[in-house]
Amino acid sequence: MLNTKKYMITATAAIAAAIMALAGCGSGSTGAADSSTASAKKTDTFVLGGLWPETGSLAYLAPPELAAEKLAVADINAAGGVLGKDVTTTDADTSDADHADQNSSATQSVMSKNPSFVIGPASSAVVKNVYKTITSANVPMLSMGATSSDFSGLSPYFFRTVPPDSVQGAVLGQVIAQDGVKNLAVAVFNDEYGTGLRDTIVKTAEGAGVNVVYGADDAFDPTETNFSSIVTAIKASNPDAIAIVAFDQTKPLLKELASQGVDMHKLYFVDGNTADYSKDLDAGLLEGSKGTIPGVMASDDFQKKLVKAYGKDITTFTYGAETYDGIILAALAAQKGGSADGATIQKNMAAVSGANGGEECTTYKDCVALLKSGKDIKYKGLTGIGPFNKNNDPSSANIGVYVFDGKNVPQFDHTQEGKVPTD
Repeated sequence: MLNTKKYMITATAAIAAAIMALAGCGSGSTGAADSSTASAKKTDTFVLGGLWPETGSLAYLAPPELAAEKLAVADINAAGGVLGKDVTTTDADTSDADHADQNSSATQSVMSKNPSFVIGPASSAVVKNVYKTITSANVPMLSMGATSSDFSGLSPYFFRTVPPDSVQGAVLGQVIAQDGVKNLAVAVFNDEYGTGLRDTIVKTAEGAGVNVVYGADDAFDPTETNFSSIVTAIKASNPDAIAIVAFDQTKPLLKELASQGVDMHKLYFVDGNTADYSKDLDAGLLEGSKGTIPGVMASDDFQKKLVKAYGKDITTFTYGAETYDGIILAALAAQKGGSADGATIQKNMAAVSGANGGEECTTYKDCVALLKSGKDIKYKGLTGIGPFNKNNDPSSANIGVYVFDGKNVPQFDHTQEGKVPTD
């Protein structure tokens, strides 16, 4: 059931992997696509494409993302839609990066409906597999969870409402050092999200005087299920704390750590696995361990709205706010530009985020009213991110720090804001 007094979220990612994802890295052409494509034609019909991890290792992220899509579209249409017409949606299940064929077929399915804008995927590794198909058609896309540092400036048509891993990794590295850790082991899966985030954590922690005794150059296969030898090697390195960068591989890893007598109160998690383990581990096993998740703590009111929009209970709210804000920004960009074609939306995304200044507004309805009166706007959404920078990253973002309670549930502790580098 929804807890309206305590906010608990889990992820991907990094934020993810994520962030989150969850996330991974990629590179490719940053040039604009052929402007003669259908997406460059003026239109007053906004079609929202959605790519979600409804199956696979990131399936737990789909409910809050789908709920946020439903809520955003409902709020937009209740305020008159985009350019006087209701927004329509077309969705597909991308699964995870281990299902590359499904990544591609889902994307092709959505693209066949000529979307104005695509929200998702959340995973950087999946983004790497599909972004060229989307951006080469002059269709802007926004990931709510792809945190790979390599994605900054990936394409003029690629945006995100989460910061790159360089921000989350630096914050977690700082938290580890501030906690007085002397010898750190890192257990990371061999995914671009995992190794990229690991590298930033290690660099930051080592810079603060922490000795990384295991994992700086080692990574396990994402399909690994038997962690006996890995945990044995970690124990042999004699760490006083362990950082774990993984998705649902985390559960069997945690059970193996516990079975081998590792101190579970000094673990550090990222957005891909800062999760509710109350049903998986003995009570109190993780108490005091910490995790980080990009973004702000969602309000009780927003959580309730997501649950209502989804139509059934939601156990995590990760990337819900990031999904919601991404859709609102795209709709405002179309409204400002006077057309729902991809090229127009792309040209106006930064402007409605406040990159050029403007009057602050917090709802789609209020922002549209300002636009119709001829004013520039700065949409200040649920995530609290700064305006898009030259790389289409948020110029500033918040990283939440969570502490596990006696039930092995992460509880929000505090938020640390970080500036997003542009070089």
